[in-house]
Amino acid sequence: MPPDPAKHTPVAPTSGAHQLIGYDVDLCVEDGTARVTLDVLPKHLNRNETLHGGIIAMMLDASAGFAASLARGGDLLPVLTVALNTQFLAAARQGTVVATGTVKRAGRSICYADAELRDAAGALLATGNGVFKYVRKEPTP
Repeated sequence: MPPDPAKHTPVAPTSGAHQLIGYDVDLCVEDGTARVTLDVLPKHLNRNETLHGGIIAMMLDASAGFAASLARGGDLLPVLTVALNTQFLAAARQGTVVATGTVKRAGRSICYADAELRDAAGALLATGNGVFKYVRKEPTP
């Protein structure tokens, strides 16, 4: 069953990479998932005319990272990627792809999250898992 769009909150572009690639982010505080959606254009393709692996990794990282950001109470906490493992399962071509991130476990300083990338037909294209560190803000003197 597809997620209820009414329960998802879009996130405006917050980084240069987000703006450059042109993906959309939406968050679901209710279930803690984060979705990164990209309409694949010719500028996103590699020389084999498939979605570039670096963009796939970026989408998996972003979706898992945003899910990690939500995991400790619903506010978007800053995180840094400590490790990211990616498995490429099938080629993606032009069309829409969606990466969905979910949290496996969130502690005080580290969060473990998974992500998967699917095409518009629901075919699994790539999976990933990451370790994310919560960034502690320095106290202002």
